[in-house]
Amino acid sequence: MKLSALQQTYLTRRANSFRGSAQLDSSGDGSVKSPAAIFWLVIHGVCCLISLVLGFRFSRLVFFFLFSTSLYTAPFRSGSEIAAQREVPPAVNRTATSVASTASRVVVGRHGIRIRPWPHPDPVEVMKAHRIIERVQREQRALFGVKNPRTVIAVTPTHVRTFQTLHLTGVMHTLMLVPYDLVWIVVEAGGVTNETASIIAKSGLRTMHVGFSQRLPNSWEARHKLESRMRLHALRIVRKEKLDGVVVFADDSNMHSMELFDEAQNVKWIGAVSVGILLHSDESSYMVQSEEEGASMPVQGPACNATDKLVGWHTFNSLRYTGRSAVYIDDRAPVLPRKLEWSGFVLNSWLVWKDADGKPEWVKDLDELDGVDEEIESPLSLLKSTSVVEPLGNCGRQVLLWWLRVEARTDSKFPSRWIIDPPLDITIPSKRTPWPDAPPELPFNEKILTGTQEQTNKPSTRTKSPRSRRSRSKRKHDTKVIGVQVSTHSEQN
Repeated sequence: MKLSALQQTYLTRRANSFRGSAQLDSSGDGSVKSPAAIFWLVIHGVCCLISLVLGFRFSRLVFFFLFSTSLYTAPFRSGSEIAAQREVPPAVNRTATSVASTASRVVVGRHGIRIRPWPHPDPVEVMKAHRIIERVQREQRALFGVKNPRTVIAVTPTHVRTFQTLHLTGVMHTLMLVPYDLVWIVVEAGGVTNETASIIAKSGLRTMHVGFSQRLPNSWEARHKLESRMRLHALRIVRKEKLDGVVVFADDSNMHSMELFDEAQNVKWIGAVSVGILLHSDESSYMVQSEEEGASMPVQGPACNATDKLVGWHTFNSLRYTGRSAVYIDDRAPVLPRKLEWSGFVLNSWLVWKDADGKPEWVKDLDELDGVDEEIESPLSLLKSTSVVEPLGNCGRQVLLWWLRVEARTDSKFPSRWIIDPPLDITIPSKRTPWPDAPPELPFNEKILTGTQEQTNKPSTRTKSPRSRRSRSKRKHDTKVIGVQVSTHSEQN
């Protein structure tokens, strides 16, 4: 009885298990056969394929090959196409080729780059680009430059002369490029003139044009002393007006590097830089001798040791020019500098103030220099001890300005104020002029030469052999040369 009951239970459970599996199979068959399930399965497979294709680096290039052949040029070209590109197009089709190439595109890696014509066709975009570059440079100076820049006080002694416009314009444009606030003190020998005022008025800078009663002498030695007094006069103006900043001695005939004004911001009281001395020498024999003896470099400035400490000064060796240097302005000889030029020093304006907070005791007062101005050759005379000078420009290893003295002779015939009035004379007549005016009359010697050339250029009615033609052209060339020599001698006489 019990055995039959157990068998009946086992058979019932087994039947129920088979019935559940049949239901699952029937439900699975229904899901597979559903159109929505098949649709989503296909979409899933397509998305997987798309992500697989786009994931490779080569996929973008395949996309360009298939769909963007009209917009981008193919990155791989045959040898014939490269050879055809290297061939120079004729002059007639060169413009059309350049116009067509400016509107093309190239492929670099996975990105297309559009080739724009140069210069940019839109000037507004060009100005935007320049403003962006200017803003970037300003931000870079704010981050990596001087945090609190001081005002630059430039002192320039000058006087009216032939080359004043040349020299003063050069230093004016240099000061206009200084990226700091600047005050330009121009001290003019002989008093203030309209010529100098008209030049410095074009700068747009904050200028102080003051006059000096004395005129510059003709000798270079006396001129150097007077220029030192003019610089001291400018320092007294700095003390009187209490100008706060760094004083730079910018002579009008010197050439300055923009790094000089950056280094001037680092000075605490007084600093020195290396100055390149530009001189000319007509003696080639001495050049060979100097190479054998190992002459010193034409530089003056601070000399430092291995620890970048000031230990002395390197001055220009003027012994080689003993007896051969210029004494007066008209001398055709090199002009020698002083032992240490003023332009090689940078001062803190507080050094010359009457009462300044923290003013050091090793500096002399300007009132003590009254009456001995001519004996002051450099700013070192303002100090009681020269060991306090700060070497600038990588401890004097960088030349930040160049000293040069080039002046015109007194008998030179340069135009006054460089204004051509009356107009220039015709020295070479123009053969083809765009205006319908009559050509100028030629000089007498040129008329003779033209008549001789016309006679030699008349065609001959007789038939000659090639050899006679060559001899005739040779005689024609000799006639031209003789005519030119005759005209030259007549002009000299």
